[in-house]
Amino acid sequence: MRTKAMQTRQAKKWVDRAIIAVLALMGISMLMPFLWLFSMSFRPAAEAYRMPPSFLPPTFDFANYETVLSSSIPFLKIYWNSLYIAVLVTIGQLVTCTLAAFAYARLRFPGRDSLFFVMLIGLMFPVQVTILPIYLGFAKVGLLNNPLGLVLLGLTSSFGVFMLRQFLRSQPKELEEAALMDGAGYFKIFWRISLPQLKPALAALAIITFTGAWNAYFQPRALIESQAAMTLPIAMDLLRGYLGQGNLSLVMAAMSMAILPVVLLFLVAQKMVIEGVTFSGIRA
Repeated sequence: MRTKAMQTRQAKKWVDRAIIAVLALMGISMLMPFLWLFSMSFRPAAEAYRMPPSFLPPTFDFANYETVLSSSIPFLKIYWNSLYIAVLVTIGQLVTCTLAAFAYARLRFPGRDSLFFVMLIGLMFPVQVTILPIYLGFAKVGLLNNPLGLVLLGLTSSFGVFMLRQFLRSQPKELEEAALMDGAGYFKIFWRISLPQLKPALAALAIITFTGAWNAYFQPRALIESQAAMTLPIAMDLLRGYLGQGNLSLVMAAMSMAILPVVLLFLVAQKMVIEGVTFSGIRA
């Protein structure tokens, strides 16, 4: 009996080791494009097109980074624009979507389900459908070539409300009902009970929103023409040059700097998701 149990444990160990090995290989394969991106950013322009390519650059040259920062394109100003827009849009959606999700999930008021259905209809329309009225409206109020206009466009999200509402509905509401019976107001219930339960969902929404705002291309391209107000995806177009004839190593250096905030946010928010799941007792 003991021998059979030992064999079972040994077999489980080998299965666990095999799973870890497979996951490690998958992780390395996912990191390879990023490693290649950084490798290309340290090469001179001629070395970027050498065949067959080498994974490591012959020398680690920071000239491409210096060129990006000192070029005629105001890269640091553009970097700040993207960071400004992405941070404010993320904060705005975390606030507005959380409050709306609590109202749709926990409050009862006339027309609640109808309003929620109308809100979800907005998910069916791509941004290309609404860009013309947005452009005309921004032109009238003077928000063209202004990063603040892009912030106002993203202060709330139907997807964010839907995701947080569904997550909140999956959580037990006995504590909220008990607090309501004890005389607590809705805002106190939201702040003390509901909001802590939303921590994993908020971290996920923060990653999705920040990444979407950071990588947004269509709306900034349509609403911004001035270099002083443009965002990083548009700046990459300028660096690539006409028909992609620009310096490839220079573009890779700019992209290497552009992905750092997204990577840092993912690492921080991923930890928050794991901690939220652990302390809230939610089963993965």
